Amino acid sequence: MPPAARPLALVTGASSGIGEAFARALAARGYDLALTARRADRLEALGAALAEAHGVEAFAIPQDLALADAPQAILGAITARGRQVDMLVNNAGFSIAESFAAVPWERQRDFLMTLVVNACGLAHGVIPGMVARGGGRIVNVASMAAFAPGVAGHSLYPGAKSLMLTFSQALDAEYGPRGLKVTAVCPGFTITEFAAANGTAEVMDASPRRLFQTADQVVAATLKANDAGRVVIIPGWHNALAAALLRLLPMGLTRAILMRASAKYHLED
Repeated sequence: MPPAARPLALVTGASSGIGEAFARALAARGYDLALTARRADRLEALGAALAEAHGVEAFAIPQDLALADAPQAILGAITARGRQVDMLVNNAGFSIAESFAAVPWERQRDFLMTLVVNACGLAHGVIPGMVARGGGRIVNVASMAAFAPGVAGHSLYPGAKSLMLTFSQALDAEYGPRGLKVTAVCPGFTITEFAAANGTAEVMDASPRRLFQTADQVVAATLKANDAGRVVIIPGWHNALAAALLRLLPMGLTRAILMRASAKYHLED
């Protein structure tokens, strides 16, 4: 099909991990791809490989989502190509293992811009067009941390992921009746470069492998849920059980357990 006849998916954080897995899965479904992240070389290599393998158009939009004008720059680049976003995957993110004040505020601000502000900004930019066309899809990558209380280290992470979970529910309530399918996915431990980036890879590598899923497993479960119109998906039965316990147990008990269990993931100041 010519590009204009194929739907276009915008995937953030597409250079590795869950974002790359989303790109591969959506290309196999026949989506054209707008791939964005900071690492242009990885995006371009991935786009070329997917275009050759699946006969789709895949183009890179190198961008740092910590920048205030990132949503406008990304969506402007897509519009300049005469395209519109039919599916948005808000995946870009990272975490900060140190205590809140142990790193410069600029780093914490970048975290919030990337995981919260600009993810919401991209959704705000694409929803009007989706509504006008009578349909569209949004996937927000949240986390099991969305169900957890705050503990030492990764200070903003549970709050950011909780916001993306409830934001997805709100978007479904507002725009589900108007043709949009909105899904928040809440993965547990996933085999990606995430831990290497935040300095906890050695600890994560010592965790039982049976607790981990692959990025492909997370993406397959998410797309199946989105197809079915499910708003929240927790991939893996063990993660679903853990999330249920987090919601059912008294907050004080849950926090005490997690404070002890998560201490090894907190890098000392």
